[in-house]
Amino acid sequence: MIRFQEVHKAFDAPVLQGVDLEVHEGEMFAIFGPSGTGKSVLLKTTIGLISLDRGNVSVDGDRVYGTGPRVLARVRRKVGYVFQNAALFDSLNVWENVEMGIPEDELAGLSRIERTRKIWEALELVNLEPGGILRKIPSELSGGMRKRVGIARAIVGRPRILLWDEPTTGLDPVNTAAVERLIERLSQNLNVTSIIVTHDIEGGLIMCDRVAMLEGGRLRFIGNPADFRISDDPVVRAFADRAAAEAALDQMEIS
Repeated sequence: MIRFQEVHKAFDAPVLQGVDLEVHEGEMFAIFGPSGTGKSVLLKTTIGLISLDRGNVSVDGDRVYGTGPRVLARVRRKVGYVFQNAALFDSLNVWENVEMGIPEDELAGLSRIERTRKIWEALELVNLEPGGILRKIPSELSGGMRKRVGIARAIVGRPRILLWDEPTTGLDPVNTAAVERLIERLSQNLNVTSIIVTHDIEGGLIMCDRVAMLEGGRLRFIGNPADFRISDDPVVRAFADRAAAEAALDQMEIS
């Protein structure tokens, strides 16, 4: 479903250095790695949000780079993107924010009643009560509710692929677990392919079919969760142990 081919990207310094990766149809796939190693940059290349220095990305048979705006628009129509920290528009209410996720060509043919129905259904799918929040602006919502509105915007167009960029960042353990259960349920019920960039290793291992670890802009590990847990790669082990210690510390501070 998604193929990264020799993906290279540098800003002031190299960020991605020849990433080759395939994600299969219907798969839940997690990407781990230290901060600054290129996880979110790699995710953005899936829908052409940044330029590449070398390589290409294919989504459901369409090449993202070098094939023109029409093909890129077709790719983006297949993909729902859950941005880090929800990335809602502060001046728009919930109805208007979620409406932004309906593809423009589809939106043009919908009446206001039909739009509202789709938005209502998307909010219900993420366990929000539409009647109570449709007219609220993001500043009137809790952090967990803003995350869910961001997810509703990503799924309202019923995409075939969902991309999740640190979906639990900034949430306490209770809300983190709730959002991860929601991710798993939506991925299964909507029959989508999911890539999840996350700092929550344990959550990713529980949810996903396969996982990868980026380190220094290159793939350090790719395999199933069981193999990740028993990996004898010292870099993988050090990263996993450090992440587990940080998660335990966060839990102690909240308790």
